[in-house]
Amino acid sequence: MTKRNEYVPQTVTHPGVTLKEKLDELGMSQKEFAVRTEKPEQTIVKVIDGRSALTPDMAVKFESVLGIPATFWLNRQQQYDEAVARMKRSELLAEACDWISRFPLKKMTDFGWLPETRSQEEKAAALLSFFSMTSSKAWENFYLSQKLKVSFRISLAHYGEPYAISAWLRQGELQAMQLDAPAFDRNVFLEVLAEIKKVMAEHPDDYFTRLQRLCLDAGVKVVHTPCLPKAPIHGSTRWLNDHTPLIQLSARYKQNDRFWFTFFHEVGHIILHGRKYISIEGVQHEAANDNKEVEADEFAVEWTFSQEEEQEVLRHGKLNEQDILDFARKFGTHPAMIIGRFQHKKLLPYSVGRQFMKSVHLDK
Repeated sequence: MTKRNEYVPQTVTHPGVTLKEKLDELGMSQKEFAVRTEKPEQTIVKVIDGRSALTPDMAVKFESVLGIPATFWLNRQQQYDEAVARMKRSELLAEACDWISRFPLKKMTDFGWLPETRSQEEKAAALLSFFSMTSSKAWENFYLSQKLKVSFRISLAHYGEPYAISAWLRQGELQAMQLDAPAFDRNVFLEVLAEIKKVMAEHPDDYFTRLQRLCLDAGVKVVHTPCLPKAPIHGSTRWLNDHTPLIQLSARYKQNDRFWFTFFHEVGHIILHGRKYISIEGVQHEAANDNKEVEADEFAVEWTFSQEEEQEVLRHGKLNEQDILDFARKFGTHPAMIIGRFQHKKLLPYSVGRQFMKSVHLDK
């Protein structure tokens, strides 16, 4: 990552200093200069004292009286204004040192989300740039105080670790920006879900690429964002705008049955719960709706291994691995979905079907 040059000359002065030096050199009083430029004397005094900025109109008149180009005066004012702004920025970065200490900066840097930095000010600048914020206060207004509810509809103020959670969510947004997608089409999405279920059943090596591509065809962005310390999230769904939903997955459990259930759970939120609901799975938050979470679970069950299919398997009686494989083929699902469900309900020992449980590694 290219580092911007933020060198600030320590000798930048207000153009009023130069004006005073020139008037002294000419032996011209401030009052006389005011008369010659048709400016109030108090205005000239304020410019010389550095209390007022030098305007383009002044620059042109100064050129006529002093013979110094207007561009010189305007450039001096611009240089001074930039220096003052950068000094204020430096002060803000220094004040943000306590704020940045609350984020898992090392892990974010290891993941490549942040550039390598040394000083605390550099770290603060990098983190603020990551969030596209000008100050830690702006971050608080956005993520904690809900000053922009239309964009981010929940407050993270009551989370145990709002800092790590906000970073994980933000990274998902940045990843989504790299994907091009048409406006969301519900009908197309419902059609491609059948194809996605086939990908789930096969679980090929390129399953995530195929999943992402199929969802993009329907206007849904899907990204993988590895977990951060203190942010045990395994999935999230939210609308980036009125026409683009985002499914953000962490593959936290690193097992295909959990991965696919989480994906279809998040799909359930898109299909069932509209544009305003935000799902963050794995952490409690004030906007969570238990009924909607149950509905999303039921949606995922229907798409991965339905209740009717589960009852049919149970009626079969004792299962061996071949039985599980046969049922998975019949239902168009992956054996891991059956095994995972039955093991979760303690109907099947964990020693059965291990070879069907596929590892999910998307961190690289």
